[in-house]
Amino acid sequence: MKRVAVMSVALLAAATLLTGCQKEEVEKLVAPLVADVQETPEAQEMEEEKNPAIPEIDDSLSIEAGARIAVVSKSTKGEFWDKVKEGMQAAVKDVNAAYGFKKDDQITMTFEGPDNEEDVESQINTLDAVIAENPSVVCLSAGDMESCQAQLEAAKENGIPVIAFDSNVSDTKLVKAFRGTDNVQIGKYAAYKLGSAIGKMGNVAVFAAQEKTQSSQERVQGFLDNIANYTDIKVVETIYSDQVDDMKAAMQEVLDKYPALDGVFCTNADVSEMFLSVNKDTGDNKVAMVGVDATSKQQEAVKSGDELGILSQNPYAMGYQTMWAAIQATAPKKEVKIEKKVLLDPAWIDAENIESEDYANYIYN
Repeated sequence: MKRVAVMSVALLAAATLLTGCQKEEVEKLVAPLVADVQETPEAQEMEEEKNPAIPEIDDSLSIEAGARIAVVSKSTKGEFWDKVKEGMQAAVKDVNAAYGFKKDDQITMTFEGPDNEEDVESQINTLDAVIAENPSVVCLSAGDMESCQAQLEAAKENGIPVIAFDSNVSDTKLVKAFRGTDNVQIGKYAAYKLGSAIGKMGNVAVFAAQEKTQSSQERVQGFLDNIANYTDIKVVETIYSDQVDDMKAAMQEVLDKYPALDGVFCTNADVSEMFLSVNKDTGDNKVAMVGVDATSKQQEAVKSGDELGILSQNPYAMGYQTMWAAIQATAPKKEVKIEKKVLLDPAWIDAENIESEDYANYIYN
């Protein structure tokens, strides 16, 4: 079997990239800084580490010719999901080329889901329809980690492997593998950057995507755990989008209630862009904002100074790894061992590195 290809990039200790660091190394770096036991050290280049971003295709496996991979995404709209789909399509193309599959022997994929990440009912209906068509493999990003239990059990009964991506499900025994971002690290690093930016004291708020989504839960928990190390910072509000009727109105209420609010953490692209449209404060008490996912709108906000920085994912690599795991799942079990859980590191994007080619896979367009 061919070895996994790697993508290596440098990590600067104070303000650069998480990619390339193992989880333990990131925690060693960030924890003492956030705990406020020492000042932020001068930026120093860390030793490059290997990160399995894009795997090479092992062409020795007996994968299923003509396999049909059905992707049911949390959403099909938005720059993040476009990049995920692009990565999946690239993996399918590479596999077909590596195996010389032509016409009916080619691997194919479909990419379906709601337009809105919060439309869980539509996603479940799509999942029902997809499983009824008996695809070779299902790839699922769950909008609600608890809501698809019956569908996952039906897939298992029908011998359909499930590969989870982006957001996992509660009963992980029903999925063969998971490919996603280290969302706890997103939260932890957001706390470090925001805490440092506001002088290690003040009031902050968290505006989060759906509480029923695993990725959202982990980002919030990582943030709360690490911001707690700043004893002079208080989290005044934590609001999930599925807990309120109007998230924009809820954001405005927080801004009105805390006119001297120092900072906010927004846990995904939709919430981040929403806050940018609500927050019009350009005075001396301008709110420091850390967002997630480097969409076009957030890139402009970073360049203009309206956003401190972005914890961004590598959706292309996530999509590629998800599809390759799905295709591997069509081979006999004795031939391949699919790693159960692979987490990709996020990257910190700010005004200093947003134009750098080293970060191209973390910039959405």
